[in-house]
Amino acid sequence: MADTLSNKRLQPGKLPPDLLKRFLNDLGIPEKRVLLGPNVGEDSAFISFGSSTLIAKSDPITFATDRIGWYAIQVNANDIAASGGTPKWFLGTLLLPEGATASKARDIFQQMYEAANELGVTIIGGHTEVTIGLPRPIIVGTMLGEAAPSETVKTSSAKPGDDIILTSGIAIEGTAILARESKTELLAAGISANEIKRAADLLDTPGISVVKPARIATSTGQITAMHDPTEGGLAGAIYELAEASGTGVIIDQDQVLIHPETRTICQALAIEPWGLIASGSLIITTNPNGSSKVIRALRKEGIQANVIGKITSQKEGLRRTIKGEIQSVPKFERDEIARYFETLTHQKDS
Repeated sequence: MADTLSNKRLQPGKLPPDLLKRFLNDLGIPEKRVLLGPNVGEDSAFISFGSSTLIAKSDPITFATDRIGWYAIQVNANDIAASGGTPKWFLGTLLLPEGATASKARDIFQQMYEAANELGVTIIGGHTEVTIGLPRPIIVGTMLGEAAPSETVKTSSAKPGDDIILTSGIAIEGTAILARESKTELLAAGISANEIKRAADLLDTPGISVVKPARIATSTGQITAMHDPTEGGLAGAIYELAEASGTGVIIDQDQVLIHPETRTICQALAIEPWGLIASGSLIITTNPNGSSKVIRALRKEGIQANVIGKITSQKEGLRRTIKGEIQSVPKFERDEIARYFETLTHQKDS
């Protein structure tokens, strides 16, 4: 493998799924207490503790610089919740660039405490250091949670015929990050300060947490699978869902909620919302007979949700309809935000 990969240059963002799959296949068979190990499309790992299942997830914060401690808790908790568990314990590794101030480190710690208190999570450890060569702070979090064995949810459990429900709208996280990190560019593109603020505020309303929607959906007893769209956006999440479950999908694009702020920001920066990092959305699959119950339960708590498509057989592929016309689901080699920030960096350097 080393020879075939030696000249392959990797771009910023997630590893391409086919490459990741090759690497994971070399890891061997997990020991018997590992009920769910590393797989493309699965949100977390499951480890048996008899009457309880430990759920574990690790995720970094690499695109945002504002409130990164808060982000780290939220996005890691999301994956635990999307796996049917309750997020409980967090470890964070904080890497600071040379010259970072002690007050900056304090602020990030305070952000972690704030988010942990919001979710009832306990910070149990981690590591902090100043690292040579970093342009900005980086935080890598690991969240541990638990669930009864009967309550765990795998992405791979989606089945042909299932409805696909989406909560809250797509690209919420990406919209908020761009509003916070690229204000100068947005102003230059003619976006008003008020519009930028509304986009930035999506971070909190509707917010990037899916802990509550996941808990509500799980409580209905109707779900077959859940998946937390993050880097790669809705399109990436659909590919991961299909890869994990060995299925196809068909999505009605007209049913996919895109907030006005997202449309404005994406149009100004030439970004495709379907490929933009999407924490804040939750994909839920259900038997068609259970969809209305799940949607009613979510809407009762003020969470937007609707059916956007169906799980199909694998041979039908990944499709979407746009005003009745069938097309393939777009495929992005990396998240649109990674592409945008790299392009912006090159422009500034030239």
